[in-house]
Amino acid sequence: MDTVIVQLPSPARSVAPGAAPALLRMGPGESAVFGRGEPGRPAAIPLPDQGVSRSAGEVVAAEDYWRLSNFSSSATYVVENLEGAGEHVKVAPGRLGAPVPFEFSRVLLPALGEPASFKVFAPQHAYLEGRPGGVPGAPGEHGEPGELGGLGEHTVSPFALDPTAKYFLVLLALCEPRLRSPSAAAVPGVTEVLARLRALPGCHSLTRSAVNYHIDYLTATKLRLRELYEEGPGGGKREELVALALRFDLVREEHLALLPSRRPQARTPARPSTRP
Repeated sequence: MDTVIVQLPSPARSVAPGAAPALLRMGPGESAVFGRGEPGRPAAIPLPDQGVSRSAGEVVAAEDYWRLSNFSSSATYVVENLEGAGEHVKVAPGRLGAPVPFEFSRVLLPALGEPASFKVFAPQHAYLEGRPGGVPGAPGEHGEPGELGGLGEHTVSPFALDPTAKYFLVLLALCEPRLRSPSAAAVPGVTEVLARLRALPGCHSLTRSAVNYHIDYLTATKLRLRELYEEGPGGGKREELVALALRFDLVREEHLALLPSRRPQARTPARPSTRP
């Protein structure tokens, strides 16, 4: 199972319009070096800027997160949380195996031009759910020993969704009509999803391409429908995402509180004229 996905950087000139970015999929224990690379030994994550070391650092996949090593003796690297409001961590020179807790990350390195960067996704993040009172180690739904304190390997959720992430809001907006009325037939299009989410504080800058990106991420990585819909039309993806999410209660009525209110705002009454 892929626990870490690295989106490889590509020079803008070499990317055809509409082409999907190159991805490096990694399982637990696998590692990938990033940097300029050496003659005959290219880096798994190439960063061709002359200001970046040949072997600048390493990404190591863990169970549901990843670690970053900084091989530089002088440069500090920054890992941004792409779902946060400026949240980031700094990895000091020489730091090995720094754990990164973010699901969506951008790694930034000092460079001669723009900062060199690449994105890392950890889609298998686990979340505590379905335990009485939210108590770690409590018995599970079928009476099995608490997985955080019991014996054996812990259970990995087939669909690890983070309700605070933008991709979850996109999925919720797609499911909203059928959550409110099971007989609703139409699944919202990208334009409708965009209009529905734009009022949220963290979605003011959301774009059509970003919504499509989150739909593709849900399809290929979080809910793993890529086998059926890699080549399919966008409408088919949305229909299947909604069907799967509702079938397994991945989004529920209580989640609708995350969306903006549908009530029209009351208009401020006009002040009466003081002119005679």
